[in-house]
Amino acid sequence: MIQAILNIFKIPELRNKVMFTIGMLMVYRVGFWIPLPGVDQGQLAEFFQQQAQQGSAAGRLESWMSIFSGGSFGQSTVFGLGIMPYISAAIIFQLLGSVSPALKKLREEGPTGQQKITEWTRYATIGLCIVQGFGWLSYITNSGLVYPNWAHNPLWWITAVTAMTAGTVFLMWLGEQIDKYGIGNGVSLIITAGILARMPNAVNWILQNSPIGTLPVIRNFYGIDPTKDPQLPWTGVILVVGMFFFVTAGAVLITVAQRRIPVQQAKHTRGRRVFGGQRSFLPLKINQGGVMPIILASSLMIFPSILFSALAGQAQNAEAAQWWIDTTSFLSSEFQVGAFPYIIIYIAMVYFFSYFWTTVSFNPDDVAKQLRDYGSFIPGLRPGPRTAEYLETVLERVTYVGAAFLALIAVLPMVSQKAMAIPPQVSNFLGGTGLLIVVAVGLDFIQRIEANLLMRNYAGFLGDADPGSSGTPRSTRAGS
Repeated sequence: MIQAILNIFKIPELRNKVMFTIGMLMVYRVGFWIPLPGVDQGQLAEFFQQQAQQGSAAGRLESWMSIFSGGSFGQSTVFGLGIMPYISAAIIFQLLGSVSPALKKLREEGPTGQQKITEWTRYATIGLCIVQGFGWLSYITNSGLVYPNWAHNPLWWITAVTAMTAGTVFLMWLGEQIDKYGIGNGVSLIITAGILARMPNAVNWILQNSPIGTLPVIRNFYGIDPTKDPQLPWTGVILVVGMFFFVTAGAVLITVAQRRIPVQQAKHTRGRRVFGGQRSFLPLKINQGGVMPIILASSLMIFPSILFSALAGQAQNAEAAQWWIDTTSFLSSEFQVGAFPYIIIYIAMVYFFSYFWTTVSFNPDDVAKQLRDYGSFIPGLRPGPRTAEYLETVLERVTYVGAAFLALIAVLPMVSQKAMAIPPQVSNFLGGTGLLIVVAVGLDFIQRIEANLLMRNYAGFLGDADPGSSGTPRSTRAGS
């Protein structure tokens, strides 16, 4: 491992890419702390801390934003919206591309058409930023988190919305620069950097609220009251640590797992020579959608939670009919995170979006047509519709397994949060979706560096390129 890291700095091109990527992520973290003018940051942080402890819809929304966007509503900064508007716009155009003939035609045009779709995605990102910015500012204004002399000033509204929109556009530009001059997926790395920046807070919470905090060193460091009983027992600590290792190992397994379908190339005779006939594999990923099913399911499950909570509060304040108060209170409680109906609906949505995203990203008919055009076939199957039918059947089965794992990963932090009162910022980052994103992006980042090292005949992270290499290029050793 150490030798592989040293090999990165022996290759000027790879070293520059890695350093550029790190530099762009540092710029993102610096901009993350630039506050919006007019917002009482102290009251805002305290407000969302109380909401998170109460498990309210606003607290879940802030936790969800901190995981999936690289931004945070708990700190109203110029990067408060994060990269999520750009991701949402990209998802919208990807979904439209599967149903719109015009977008399908643009995709088939190659780089020119893709450049046009990217341009439209950027415009849609700005529109989403303006809508989300106005919605967010209206919420904190009505909650009394904006200074009174700023709240009713139109110039402040224009300035704040423009600043948040510019922040998201700048993050989008940072991601594109990482894609072009750095290494790895820029948008994914920005989200991962935001998650990793919050993980120390989750670890600190465990240290302070578990029996570990009774150790003299930990107690003196954090100033913990020795008479205070730990909120998290040893069983909870073991569960959180077990979730961490289980999700990490499972995420690695499900990310690299493939269903390899054998593919045979047809033999061609030219004169007296025979070409082709090689045997290869068509890899089908077990988890085609990545974390997208969880992102879509989580985003949609927030809305009924917020809606029913608002209706329940309005019914109680307005002193409505008793049956309406009982109904809204029941729906509000049953759609809280960890409630049985919430979990069942959530799992069903994860399955739905897993199959839906697989259908959007993988077309068995197109793959079967490409195999036939290149003179390849699956042994025992006729090229064409029979091959497409077989690929669709296999894909349905492997997607079921991948969706089951994603549902398990998504439900684990909810169950732990409900059973042992673990805050979502701890359960999500140390054993749930946040950790799954970090592992998936980290694997992709390491694999890209590995490919660059092996391409230049250096030993990679997964083992030496040649026994006894010690990081020396094989071309140099061969010449010696």
